Amino acid sequence: MIKSNSTIQVFEHDSLHYGRDGENVSFKENHFNALVKLNELHDNRYFTVIHKGLKFKHYVGVIQVDGLTIEILPKIDNNNEDVNVWQSALIEMLRVTKKLKVQKVGEANIHKQNIHLLDIYFEWFLNEVQSLLRQGLIKQYYRETSNVKALKGKLEFAGHISKNLVHKERFYTTHQVYEKDHLVHQVLAQALHIIQQCSKGNYLYNKCKKVQLDFPEVKVIKANAATFTKIPKSRKTAPYETALAIARLIILNYAPSVSSGSERMLALLFDMNSLWEEYVLVRLQMAAENVNIYGQQSKVLWNGITIRPDIVIENRSGMFIIDTKWKNIEHSKPSTNDLRQMYVYNEYWGADKAMLLYPSNTTSFSEEEFISFNPLNDGQEHHKCALGKISIFKSEDDQLILDDKIGEKILDWF
Repeated sequence: MIKSNSTIQVFEHDSLHYGRDGENVSFKENHFNALVKLNELHDNRYFTVIHKGLKFKHYVGVIQVDGLTIEILPKIDNNNEDVNVWQSALIEMLRVTKKLKVQKVGEANIHKQNIHLLDIYFEWFLNEVQSLLRQGLIKQYYRETSNVKALKGKLEFAGHISKNLVHKERFYTTHQVYEKDHLVHQVLAQALHIIQQCSKGNYLYNKCKKVQLDFPEVKVIKANAATFTKIPKSRKTAPYETALAIARLIILNYAPSVSSGSERMLALLFDMNSLWEEYVLVRLQMAAENVNIYGQQSKVLWNGITIRPDIVIENRSGMFIIDTKWKNIEHSKPSTNDLRQMYVYNEYWGADKAMLLYPSNTTSFSEEEFISFNPLNDGQEHHKCALGKISIFKSEDDQLILDDKIGEKILDWF
């Protein structure tokens, strides 16, 4: 665990307590209370509440609460505790799965002091908005009801009589307006305001203020999930798609008063099991030649209940199933439920081989590790299953980085 006055870096499944390390500890009771409230709002999926502390689950990412940033990093072993390695690995996984846009980890200014995942998302958003400003912001038509000095649009008689008894020169009308103060820009402005609130004291604050000065004045709104469904999609708004996607992530994960106090909180958290599944799928698709790779394929099992393996591989030899598991299985066996699940996948997809795929420190695999199911004890082969353990890192320039060739290595096993 790494601590500073404003940043704490922990690994998934670690614990964090308040009041243990003396009066100057970064993590305080008000932070704890706010995180407990956040956890309750999300069905207690992020942490387990323990005595004066939290035990993190399989969610990774970053939380900022009341000036404190907590970065939760993935980890598969108990030996390598280099936070820089795991921070870079997380960012690379997010990049490959298109949850984050950076060309390389190094280009994301990772080595700036106290940089964390939230900064990278903020900087990505600010760069997108700056690009839109250079291109020229679009105008849109929208309907407005207000007092105007010239009669245009539809005169609202009831409102006109109540508002303009004294001001005879004005007209209360509903009319069309064509300008930059519309929903798209209002959403971006709200995201800019959140970034301004959350970046005080670091290198992004001045950049955010500069973007805000260049951005047009628009009506202040409080966007929610429903707001984003109302944003029109057209050829004119196509350049805004990335900025709006990041704005949605920022706004919907921002809780200005999540506790009984006034703590502002922003939490960008990712299910590591899902992220590992998506990462392996993308790497396989990148490596595939004359091979079809499918994700999210489902079939009905019984009475509308469906089953879905993580990854299905189809080549000339037949169908193969992969189910990814983000955990260390070096000294244990797979659960009986996992094996039953793989047997059912083999049956329903007509696959000869299935694999439970785990991250590991080393890669070692052979054809003999595919072992036949034998549910009837009849001596016959009923499909095969294997445990696949693959090293996710490689060494480059004396540094550990994610191995971008794991797709080829996995396909070779089949």
